[in-house]
Amino acid sequence: MRLLHTMLRVGDLQRSIDFYTNVMGMKLLRVSENPEYQYTLAFVGYGSNPEHAELELTYNYGVEHYDMGTAFGHLAIAVDDAAAACVKAKAAGANVSREAGPVKGGKTVIAFITDPDGYKIELIERRTDGSRKDEP
Repeated sequence: MRLLHTMLRVGDLQRSIDFYTNVMGMKLLRVSENPEYQYTLAFVGYGSNPEHAELELTYNYGVEHYDMGTAFGHLAIAVDDAAAACVKAKAAGANVSREAGPVKGGKTVIAFITDPDGYKIELIERRTDGSRKDEP
């Protein structure tokens, strides 16, 4: 088995595409229009399936806002430098809700930003080999 994608419902598809491509550095992989059922899907990611998991942005016609559920936590994305990623995100107009620093009770450096629909994104410092920077 393998994780293929995560779906987020968004209130403004272009705004979300712009955020995930311009702020988070993802690529727009494909768009699927479905006017008969009144929704559009946009898939973004750092690469395509099956090598990479994708993020499915779902826009339901006429729905501009969703209430955040209490079960969803956040998306997590590896970055080389969490502080630098926060600076870049702020420069692009994104909201940094937690500046880069060690996780409580640990050494791993994390930060949080919020996408335009209120979803939290955790930035975790990782080496290019995937290991945490606090590991030897």
